[in-house]
Formats: sequence, C-alpha cells, structure tokens
Amino acid sequence: MSEPKTAKRDALIDIEKKAQKVWEEHKAFEVDAPTIEEYANIETIHQDHPKYLSTTAYPYMNGRLHLGHGFTVSKIEFATGYHRLQGKRALFPLGWHCTGMPIRACADKLAREMEKFGKDYVIPEETEEATPEIENLNLKETERVDPTKIVAKKGKVAAKNTGLKYQFQIMEQIGVPREDIHKFADPQHWLTYFPPIATDDVKKIGYKIDFRRSFITTDANPFYDAFIRWQFNKLRALNKVKFGERYTIYSPKDGQPCMDHDRSSGEGVGPQDYTCIKLKVLEFSPEAQAIVAANKELQGKKIFMVAATLRPETMYGQTNCFVGVDLKYGIFKTRNADELFLMTERAARNMAFQNLSPSNGEVVKVADLVGRQLVGTQIQAPLSSYPSVYVLPMDGVLATKGTGVVTSVPSDSPDDFATMMDLKKKPDYYKIQPEWIASYEPIPIINTPAYGNLAAPTVCAQMKINSQKDKTQLALAKDAVYKDGFYNGVMIIGEHAGKSVQEAKPLIRQMLIDAHQAVPYNEPENLVISRSGDECIVALMDQWYLDYGETEWRKMAEECLAEMNVYTDETRNAFEKNLAWLNQWACARSYGLGTRLPWDHNFLVESLSDSTIYMAYYTIAALLQGGSIDGSVPGPLGIKAEQMTDQAFEYILADGPLPTDTDIPKASLDKLRREFEYFYPLDVRTSGKELIPNHLTFAIYNHVALFPKKYWPRSIRANGHLMLNGDKMAKSTGNFLGLAQAVDKYGADATRLALADAGDSGEDANFEDSTANAAILKLHTLLEWIQETMAQKDQMRTTGRDQYNFYDRVFESHMNKLINQTEAHYEATYYREAVKSGFYELTAARDFYREACALMDIPMNKGLFMRYLEVQTLVISPIVTHWAEHVWGNVLGKDGLVVNARWPVAGPVDEKVLQEMDYLRRQLANVRAAETQANKKKKKGKSDAFDPMKPKKITILLAAKFPEWQEASIAVLQGAYQPNNKDGKLFDDDKVKKELAAKGLMKDKKVMPFLHDLKKKAEQQGASVFSRALSFDEPELLKDQSEYLRKVLGYQTLTLVKSDEVAAVTEGDADQEDYVRAAEQSVPGQPTFVVKNIVA
Repeated sequence: MSEPKTAKRDALIDIEKKAQKVWEEHKAFEVDAPTIEEYANIETIHQDHPKYLSTTAYPYMNGRLHLGHGFTVSKIEFATGYHRLQGKRALFPLGWHCTGMPIRACADKLAREMEKFGKDYVIPEETEEATPEIENLNLKETERVDPTKIVAKKGKVAAKNTGLKYQFQIMEQIGVPREDIHKFADPQHWLTYFPPIATDDVKKIGYKIDFRRSFITTDANPFYDAFIRWQFNKLRALNKVKFGERYTIYSPKDGQPCMDHDRSSGEGVGPQDYTCIKLKVLEFSPEAQAIVAANKELQGKKIFMVAATLRPETMYGQTNCFVGVDLKYGIFKTRNADELFLMTERAARNMAFQNLSPSNGEVVKVADLVGRQLVGTQIQAPLSSYPSVYVLPMDGVLATKGTGVVTSVPSDSPDDFATMMDLKKKPDYYKIQPEWIASYEPIPIINTPAYGNLAAPTVCAQMKINSQKDKTQLALAKDAVYKDGFYNGVMIIGEHAGKSVQEAKPLIRQMLIDAHQAVPYNEPENLVISRSGDECIVALMDQWYLDYGETEWRKMAEECLAEMNVYTDETRNAFEKNLAWLNQWACARSYGLGTRLPWDHNFLVESLSDSTIYMAYYTIAALLQGGSIDGSVPGPLGIKAEQMTDQAFEYILADGPLPTDTDIPKASLDKLRREFEYFYPLDVRTSGKELIPNHLTFAIYNHVALFPKKYWPRSIRANGHLMLNGDKMAKSTGNFLGLAQAVDKYGADATRLALADAGDSGEDANFEDSTANAAILKLHTLLEWIQETMAQKDQMRTTGRDQYNFYDRVFESHMNKLINQTEAHYEATYYREAVKSGFYELTAARDFYREACALMDIPMNKGLFMRYLEVQTLVISPIVTHWAEHVWGNVLGKDGLVVNARWPVAGPVDEKVLQEMDYLRRQLANVRAAETQANKKKKKGKSDAFDPMKPKKITILLAAKFPEWQEASIAVLQGAYQPNNKDGKLFDDDKVKKELAAKGLMKDKKVMPFLHDLKKKAEQQGASVFSRALSFDEPELLKDQSEYLRKVLGYQTLTLVKSDEVAAVTEGDADQEDYVRAAEQSVPGQPTFVVKNIVA
C-alpha cells in the first residue's frame, strides 16, 4: 500500500506534537527573574544573569488569529529562541486586547439581528436589508444613533468587506457554531471565548510564550484595570492629560470620537485645519437670484460663499472664485442668525459639529443650488485689491475636499492661473461673459527667490503649461511654487509686508478671523469610516486628551527615539515625521469596553491609550493573576486587585517610595519590583509599520513620561503586511489563511520557516505556499539523511584536525563562517537571511562535503559529521524548533532541551581554503556553461560540434602572469584613483586618457572595455581591485584537485598546460590553433580550457 501524499507532513506534525508535550511538561518557556535571595544586587544582575524581553502587539479578540498575526509574532518568537541560545533569560509574553468599540459594536449588531431573526438567526427569504446613505443630517449631540445599525459600506471600507451581510454570518465564517452565536450578543462572552482559542493557536505553532503572564484588558480584569488607572492618574498628575476644546475625528452615529482602532478605514487620518474665507455675495447670477428671491428664509440675510483654504496669506491676490458646475450646493443656517453659508452638504455636516451651526450637530439647509447656477455671481473677496470679483467655473472642483468653493489666486496658484488663461481664451466655451474675467490680472503678493513675485505665471511659462487640463505638469508646478513660497517667500503687500510667509501666515489668518471675514474649519484629511459604517466628520468638542506634542514631552520622546535601535532608516524617518506633527489625542470615549477614567466614570480609556505600556504589566502579571487571564484566580502572592493602589504600582514600576495605602507585605512588593526591574527595559518591540503613527509613538511618549530613563525601551522593529502568494490577504477574495489553518495545512515548522522566509524589511512580506511545501520536503529529507547516516557513523574516518584533507578543511571553514553569518543575521533580526545561511547554505555545504567524499571514495570525518549535526540543529532551532528538539534529544541523544542549549562556538575560518574552493566552483561553472553552448551547436546539426555525452577530454590552460597591456592599464587607472574626492568622482578621467595615450594604449580596442569593467568593480570593492595577486598557488591547487575536477565533470582525461608552453606541448596536434587561441585569453585566476571528444 503506497503512503499517502501527506505522509511527510504528517510525520513532521507527529514530531511537533511530541515536542510541544515535552515543553509543556518541562514548563520550558516559563521565565522568571533571579530572586532577591539568589542575587541581591540589582546593579550588576544583568552582567551575571543577562535577559531579553521582547513583545509584540497583543492581538484583538474579535476573531481567530490569521497568518498576518503569525508573521508579526514570529519576529519576536525567533528572537526569543535565538537569545535563549545566547544564555539569556529570554521572556516572550503575549496578552489579549479587548478594549474599544469593535467587540461591543459586533455584540450589539448580533443583539439587533437576534431581535429581527430570532435566536437561531433564520432569515425569511423576502427580507432585504436597506443600504441607506447618510439618512439624517440633523444629528444633534444628544441624538445618539444606534452604532450597531447595519449600513452601507462605501469607498475604502469595501477593502475590508468580507462579502457577508450580517454579523452572525461573519461569526459562522470564523468558525462559531450557529447554535452558539446568540451568546456573543453579550460582549463579555467574547472575552472568554476567543482568548483560549488564540492561546491554543499559538501553542499549536510552537511559539515560546510564557502563558502565566497572559491577560485580557478592560475592567473584566481588575488587576489590569488597576494598572491602567495608575497610568492615567499619573499622567493627569503630570499634566499630560488635559480637558478642553479640540478638533477630533468624530462619528455622529456613535456619538463619540472615532479613534484609529474604531475605524473600518482611514486609520492614521487626522483633522485637516483650514481657514474658511467668507466671500460675501453682492449680487447673485440671474438664475441663482430667482431661487433666492423665491425663498422667504433668505430675505434680509447676508449670504457668504465660504471657501476653505490652506493659504490665508495669499488672499490679497484673489481675482475670482471657482465652483464645480455639476456640484450640488446648499445655503445653510449658521450660528449667527443673520448670516448664511453657501457650500456643499458634506462641509455643512462637518461645520455642524464645530460651533458654526445653529446648534451642535444640527444641519439646516434652506436652499439647493447647482454650481452652474452660481456662475456669474458677484462677490466681495476679503483682502483682495479688487472691490468685487466673480464666481467662475473650474474643472476638477471636488465635493469631497473643502467646501466645494475655491478661492482663486492666479499669482501663486498654477491651477488658478491655468484656469484663468483658459477662461480668458474661451469665454464662450465656458459659458461666461468676457467682462467677468478679462480685466482681472494676477496681483503680486509674495516674492520668492526662484520665481519672483508672480510665481504661478512664471512656473507655468517655464514648464509650458497651457491649460488646466495639464494635470501632471500642474501637480509638479504646484508643489514647486508652494514649497518655495512657504519656505522662502516674503510678503510684499498688506499689513505684514516684509515678513516671511511662515511668520505672516498665522498672523493673517487670525486677522481675518478677528475681522469676521473668515472662520476656522476642520475636516478629515481623507475618508474615515467607523466600524459602525458611519462616514466620520471633524468635531470641535470638550474632551479629555493626551497632550502629545507638548514641547518638553516631545523633547523627551525624541531623546528616547535617538537612543533606540529601530533597525531601518525607513522606520526612523517615519517616527521622526510622526513626532514632528503628532499633537493632542482624545483618550476617552463613552461607548465600548475598557477601563473607566478614574476621575470621570462617564468615559472609558480608548483602545490606543490603554495599550501603550502594557509591556511593563507582563513583568508582574504572573505573580498577580496566577495564570488566569482575567485575574479571577489569586496569584502566588495572594494579592487582591483592590490592594494594588497607585502607590503600589509606583513603588513596583517607577522606583517610588514604599506605599502607605496598601497592606501588601513589603516582601511581596519587592518580589513584584524585582520582576519588573530585572526584565525592564523592553529590549525589542515588534509591530506592523501601520502602528508607527499611533500605538508605537504613543508607547514612546508614555514610557518617557511614566518611567525613569533607565526603563525607556531599547528598540522597536516595524514590519510590513503579509501577502499570501503575492496577493493581499482578504477573506472576500478567498486569499486568506488562519494561523491554525496554516499549521494544519503545512505543519508548524514548515509554516514557521515560510514565515521566516517571507521577508524582514518594512516592505510587505510574502508567504509562499511553495516555500512551505518545499520546507516540508527539505526537513523530512534532512531528517531521514541524518538518521540513515547516524547508523553508519562508526564506519567514518576518525582522524583529528591535524590530518584533515582538503574537503574536510573546506567544510569546517564554511561551517564556521556560516555560524558567524547566521549569528549576525539573528542579531540584526534578518530571519530570511538566517534561514538562507543557517539552513539552505549550511545544507549545501554538507552536500558538497558528502558528495566530494563519495566521489573521491573517502569516508566522511566522524568528528566533522557530528559537529555539523549539532551546528545545523542549533542554528536553525529558533525557527524550526520542533524539528530541532527531536533531532537534539531523540537522534543525537543530547541531554536537556534544545531550547535551553547554547549557540555553537565558531572555530577558525580558513579564508584561503574557501577561496580555493570558490575558484574550483567557478571553473566547474565555466566548463558546464561551455558544454551547454556546445550542445546548442550540436542541436543545430554542426558535424564538428563537441558532444558532451560522448567520451571527452579537457585541457586547462594556465597563465603565469597578466598581459602587459592589462598591467599597464591597471597602473594608469590606479594612479587616477581618488576615493576621497569631494565631488564624488572616483577617477580623474582626463588623467587616465592622457596617460593611456602617452603609453600608446588608446589604440588597443581591448583597453577601454577592460578599464570600464574595472572601474565598476572599484565602485563596489574599493582599491582592492588593483591588487590581483591570488592568495593561493593556482597551478598547485589545480594539480592537487585535477582528479576531483575530472570526476565531477565526467571527463576521461584532464590535462594541465601552462599558457606559455602551449605551442610546444601541442606541436603536431591538428587542433593546435584552438589551444593557442584559448591560451591567449588565459590570465591568472581565470584559466581557459579546450574540450574535445576522444576519437577512437
């Protein structure tokens, strides 16, 4: 009976289950600090007992873990395994995040669906769920709309769409039985259901987690709840938490701020601050006037077209304003009963929550218009030199940006200037009166060094922009003009003439606001959709916020970042950019799950604010919670949650004084403190790069505020997203793999190896099905070979190092070099490279050794063989840990566990013997390439073509020295080498040409191509390219290894001939010309060869 196709995978899975059982029995991954009794001096403890604390973003418990989770977690998992090998107490804890809106929103959806369809969620066939747009714009702050209502998903939110209509269907998709779904209408059920499943999933893949330290967040865990209360009480005491009016992304349906983790799309999007210019309508166009005259609510009112601008300083240059002819506009009531604003409905919805509408959250529209009806309207533009200007049409005005009304400043806006020119050239085409634009010219308002005082006309002329339809060129022009104007421009008009634009901009903005000619206005930078399906706006509201960006706090955060290892320049740049713009962050909400604000129980701490320092809580969780994730089981110290006061946490975590408000014994407090001060600071934090703008930056801010400097984090590693087989993972497309599914499909170690091979940079990584399947075969095959060869080890050579042959020395040095390389890759967290050097290249080195020994009929060296098995097992054990555990204990018979073993010590590396082997490999490759070419000639029917399949002979032609023209050319190039030249030019080309001409070498056609190649090598390798002396005796090496080469290549004879002796040696040979021609091409280190068939 043939074995099943999955036999190799199943055999590996069997090994994995046994290894996991052994780890469980030995409590292998439970790591504690040395007790005070074992080591009292905390100042020197890390010298004698080194540690490594690594954490990753704790997964959110609204579903099963997927392969993307596994990828991010693997970065910490592999590091933990490596640092254990380095003799450190490497701690890897993992908790479960439950704070925030998603779980509560999903639970409430299920409750609504249960009301509609019953406990078993049976949908009547005729039921069709409505998919409304924004139904009610008159949303007041007191009118809370149910956030669980099923609404249409539009725009970017579609990217996260599962393709399923109802929440209960999503629950079924992630594996919840239909009969159990009703339980999830209680949000607390999620907290007890998914964490144990997640725990099983990470155990199944063999992650080295200390589960005693796992916990859930929210007030369902009273210990963590107390920890967060300490954090926020301290932040408030330090004046880092404040209360006041600020702009924030807000969901009217949810009735609360919508922070990053509350969003279906738009994570990282913040408010965009505009100045809204009030353009007073002097006279409507006839069509618009008819609409206005017929509306009693508009009589006697001042109507302003409001235009959102980022450049209030340019308002001196207004010559008109633009509208989109097909856009829908409205006239809306404002806070001032005598004033009405004309703008898009979207803008009115934002303004309604910014104290600009009759009452907060109320949108009152009194008239509808279309853009074309407004063209020709006469308005008054604040600060403009023209007493009145006209409303004109413009292509590309968006309803999704600003107010739909656009100020026109053709002196400093290339788009405005190009549109002005179009309108002047073709007034009839654009259906405008010539007088509305003909007499209006750009007004000089800002002088710039690059473009003078009419920047837009100047750059449009330079770039030959002739129309507003030249979108690509206009985008480049806009960028150039705006940058030069902002950074280098000087005002030449108005009250602030002579001041730089940077200085004048805020002054002019405030002047316009104080004169009631403008209002501040904010809207989301891009589309934001809440998890309840609401399109979010920006609200100005009183709220509790963290004062990120405050000068002194930011300086501390920047100091911390400067001293941290962030592994890539890309990550450092992202952090620096984020610290430069990040400011006040709303830290409280009224809906969801979490910890209540200690001083205001009406609010919960939001999910990105209670997840900034939980890494510190890991250090003490095992002693407090006793392995129960919700703290329901007393820990080893018998402490109750109510005993963990702020003073207690301050003593344990921040070197505070002994608390006076708790009855916890000092000995217990000291044990908690020892765990924290031993494992902190955090050695590495790994998360997806999308968390840099919020979670990771917040973690830096909170650490520097709450902890002494010695506890600030040491490094943060950001990785990209994980793609699956080259495409984005998405349930809606079916290109999706859960973590447990992957282990079932490939086994744990093959999955782990494929995750390591997926990628290490900040770019998106790629998990390949083919890599995982190949890993199954490679691991199984290697294990079989080890077992088979172990059975024959007593037949191997037992000679010592002093009697090693060439192949022994090559293998030993290559192995030692790969140990060092793999160690460096692990240190740098380059796990793909670690797999490459520590697995693929090391097995390739073994392949060379065993094949060479077999070819030369020499038994392998037993000591080297056993050394290889130990090295191979150890260096790959952080990644394929189960396989390594099996080999270590069951095949090699080693004492103890491989996860407790030590990194192999690399011996000396003989670079000379490795260079000799590389040289031999190059010659083998050259011969095989030549044979391939010969085979092509044979297939074309050439009768005299070499046939590599027939008996054959090879002659290798060796050169004793380089040609004189090469030596002379190299000397010239070396003389012109200038590595320290400030202009970056590596060679003085004029000098090269002069000296080559003087030596008569310019006429030789071989010289320039030769030097061109040498210059390229010099750019990469430096001055070493000028020294071409070999480190070994080439003729001696080829003589010693001629039999090896002959056998590997499959030739009947192999002859070595010195190139200067070829004429004499081949005298009388019919093919002498071939030998002589080949010898002329031979140089030291690059012999040539002639291959011939043996004629019977």
